[in-house]
Amino acid sequence: MKCVLFYHAFSSCWNNGNAHFVRGVARELASLGHQVVVYEPGDGWSRSNALADGGADALVEVTELFADVEIRVYEPTLDLDEALDGADLVLVHEWNPPELIAEIGRRRLSGSFVALFHDTHHRAVTAPDEMARFELDGFDGVLAFGEALRQIYQQRGWARRAFTWHEAADTALYHPLPDVARTDDLVWIGNWGDGERSAELAEFLIGPVAALGLRAAIHGVRYSREALSAIKAAGIAYRGWLPAHRVPEAFAAAHVTVHVPRAPYAKALPGIPTIRMFEAMACGIPLVSAPWDDAEGLFPDGSYLKARTGREMQDVLRTLLADPDLATDISAAGLQVIAERHSCRHRALELLTLTENIRGRQARPTRLEEAHL
Repeated sequence: MKCVLFYHAFSSCWNNGNAHFVRGVARELASLGHQVVVYEPGDGWSRSNALADGGADALVEVTELFADVEIRVYEPTLDLDEALDGADLVLVHEWNPPELIAEIGRRRLSGSFVALFHDTHHRAVTAPDEMARFELDGFDGVLAFGEALRQIYQQRGWARRAFTWHEAADTALYHPLPDVARTDDLVWIGNWGDGERSAELAEFLIGPVAALGLRAAIHGVRYSREALSAIKAAGIAYRGWLPAHRVPEAFAAAHVTVHVPRAPYAKALPGIPTIRMFEAMACGIPLVSAPWDDAEGLFPDGSYLKARTGREMQDVLRTLLADPDLATDISAAGLQVIAERHSCRHRALELLTLTENIRGRQARPTRLEEAHL
């Protein structure tokens, strides 16, 4: 099967977390014997910022790491006739221009491929007018990265069908590295963003680290001057952008990490974790989460620890760092749930099953349309 993917960026993960997951799915589809071609714009903001941030080497490394995936960079325009020629499955991410999304939908109406729209963001609740402008009538369905988001699509009539398709860990890349020396007590990898979790990061990350005097490091981009000052005052090392494929080494070099979701997810889209939860567990690093509602039961008790307040975070981190047996148990439980339920191989197989169901669907809708993949 020929799988054609249209994403804002595949080679760059600069402020572009969905790239981690898409890369893993593309890798697994290719390993299952399918042809995978990814199209990304050469002037996309993620790619442009990565290059400006000294990431040219990182982009080359991605190409080498995913040698079985054909990455086609287009600029300024894309030849859709060529791109869709022979396609069996087409995935279109929501950070593409509305014009491109609409045109692919129109071509689906006269074509034989399966077309799916992939949403991995919170704009459905924070900027619904932006999402409502997308023309999705021609698509076979929407892949929403959480049940709460899937329900929004159906309630608002934005798509004929919507499916829940959670992100997962690319376990070919994210796995334990026991030979790496642990030089940090705690590492946090994530972007400051647009103030969507500023208070939460201060309460659940910066404050507890400062109070405990931990050796800690932060990797990420788009940190304000105020944020950098607070990080420095807490004695935390700020290490800038860390390309996603280098994250496993950073996790391996620390004893613990934390999960601090952005406010739109924690408050308006329950059940959707950041992809770092999947990746941290896959790397075998114990994780403590700030308040987050696992509404879909993705992670069983014991696969991570929880903190309801900054003071609780401080207490849990102290306990975890002082108890190697507890850390080992949390790590093992996290590794197990990823291996059993949340790898990109699992998601690739779900996608292939969905594609075959769509191909064979009769006029009457199937139960799959109302369920998780």
